[in-house]
Amino acid sequence: MSFMLRKSMDRRSAPSPRVAPASIIAVASGKGGVGKTFMAITLASAFAQSGKRTLLVDGDLGLANVDVQLGIAPETDLAAVIAGWVELDDAVTPVDGGASKGGFDVLPGRSGSGALAELPSEEVARLAAGLSALALQYDQVIVDLGAGIEANCMRLARAADKALMIITDEPTSMTDAYAFIKVLRGYAPNVESAIAINQADTRAGGQRTYEAIARACQTFLGFRPHLAGVIMNDPKVREAIRSQKTLISTDPRAQSIQDVIAIAQSLMTDGPSAAAMQY
Repeated sequence: MSFMLRKSMDRRSAPSPRVAPASIIAVASGKGGVGKTFMAITLASAFAQSGKRTLLVDGDLGLANVDVQLGIAPETDLAAVIAGWVELDDAVTPVDGGASKGGFDVLPGRSGSGALAELPSEEVARLAAGLSALALQYDQVIVDLGAGIEANCMRLARAADKALMIITDEPTSMTDAYAFIKVLRGYAPNVESAIAINQADTRAGGQRTYEAIARACQTFLGFRPHLAGVIMNDPKVREAIRSQKTLISTDPRAQSIQDVIAIAQSLMTDGPSAAAMQY
């Protein structure tokens, strides 16, 4: 099947087409449990609050959970698109009013769907092409990838302009993140890699975690991914996930929110974030 975009005249909340496509940022991790989806959702909120028309794509083809964390019940999703029941742009669900009204849009997946987890490579390639076309309607597109280096995950990552690796100081997170960066570097060398250290107890500790990854990349891969920022460990994050609300809407002054906002600014300017410049 092909992923086509239909211009639905009755979808008044749909953003207008743009001359140039949005920047596509893939949010990735070597392993699960490092806060990747929270980061993707919060980045979408931060971009939206800065006035960017933003689309968040749940690209975890086997264990999608963006809709669960946001507490939304989408009428349709990527599984329906894959099945040919709806067009790609008809699967978009508005959050907080949608991208045209100060919120952002979500293209949800379907948790535990074998139809998505086992997509043939050609279908994933068409999905990636469809996302690139959909990006014409937005300023920023964020793709929440599945954890790990599974082939379809890498195929979606290849469609991105940037890959933001979410890493904690756990040894398995660091080693698996390095594996992802290595595979991506060989698979899609034009995709820019950046690193965000999550759940840091101290900023100095977050910097040390980054330096360990950066040194490995420099030594064995010949390049040094830049530090987008450090997100401090914040119990309010878990509270927000439990309440199925964005933390930026319930407590915009939370430290973790300020850290993600700094990272969003870094990604928009291609320079070091304010947090990274503290070191």
